[in-house]
Amino acid sequence: MEADPRGSGDGVWRVLGAPLVAATAPGPLSGHGVAVKDLYAVAGFALGAGVPDYLGEPQPDHAAAVSQLLAAGADLTGIAHTDEFAYSITGSNGRYGMPVNPAAPERIPGGSSSGSAVAVARGEATLGLGTDTAGSIRVPAAYQGLWGIRTTHGRISTEGLLPLAPSFDTVGWMARDPETLAAVADCLLPNPNPTSQHLVADPARLVADPPQLVVDPALCVVADGDLASRALTAANALGAAELDLDADLDAWFTAFRTVQAHEAWTTHGPWITAHPGALEPEVAQRFAYAATISDPAADRARAVLTAAAAHLRTALTGRTLLLPTTATLPPPRTAPAITLEAGRTRTLHLTCLASLAGLPAVTFPTHPLDTLPVGLCLLGAPHTDHTLIRQAHLIALSHLPQPR
Repeated sequence: MEADPRGSGDGVWRVLGAPLVAATAPGPLSGHGVAVKDLYAVAGFALGAGVPDYLGEPQPDHAAAVSQLLAAGADLTGIAHTDEFAYSITGSNGRYGMPVNPAAPERIPGGSSSGSAVAVARGEATLGLGTDTAGSIRVPAAYQGLWGIRTTHGRISTEGLLPLAPSFDTVGWMARDPETLAAVADCLLPNPNPTSQHLVADPARLVADPPQLVVDPALCVVADGDLASRALTAANALGAAELDLDADLDAWFTAFRTVQAHEAWTTHGPWITAHPGALEPEVAQRFAYAATISDPAADRARAVLTAAAAHLRTALTGRTLLLPTTATLPPPRTAPAITLEAGRTRTLHLTCLASLAGLPAVTFPTHPLDTLPVGLCLLGAPHTDHTLIRQAHLIALSHLPQPR
């Protein structure tokens, strides 16, 4: 079937096919369909970044991650929408619309990998290829009851990926189950002991020598009470040790926000300046702030992040940190902008930890709260991506206590 350039018209697909691009060879991902976030180059199709005016000429080559998935046997189902330039975590796109969260239709889907996440959650793709700069895999996965991974920064090539803030941009993906999450890891992050085989063959061997599971109560209470309690109850049930990370969250978040904004303006500022009115207010205001960040201010913020990253990497050597994935449950679609921004800021205080230190993080679903999806997150040392998937799966198998 030829590609439908109109997509689905519901905020999920920009271009849809059956498949859009067929696998280039049979492999371990044969039978899987991929929803590709509209930041990755797909040969023969324009790159849109969630901004209609940005659409240009067809890309000559696939992005590196796309090529790897095709070579592993996966088909590309289509190109999925993203928040404008991926500079948001709500899942809203002013021109293309906000896709409906299949797990909670009256709630936001989370972004910026919203299209890819929704395609997976409603069964139109088995895996969603996205990016995570500040939480754009982890938030939509948590809000939709999915598994998701932000990989160690720089471990997977970003060639052919439109950047937002290169110091933090990371390849990631979402799936409905840990087996699929692990199968993709085995293809994109080669491992001498394939994670997916252990998941299927012998769950008891998931983690032969697991890092110590730890929890920092001071981080958990950044989240709403029910979500903080969920993380702390799980930590207690799993025998996690308490660890005081001594994290200066406000200072770290401010520095992260400053550097991210400075890099975002460096990346997209010239185009935005030349195309006034191309962005909707939420993202336009974010870029307007980014334009005010001076080089000296960004340099001072980078110094803060360098120290914070070293602190976190040292603290998490041989350890895995358990924390709430998000600070809130998925907010109502009708929530006012001020409410969404407040929740976004609190969530970013949690998600920026992995981002500023370049660490891998896995989010996985746990029991719903009042029927709404809840995600827990594992944060590990660099290059522990496979271990985090195995540990998360082992925790999911442990039958954590139901909330009261």
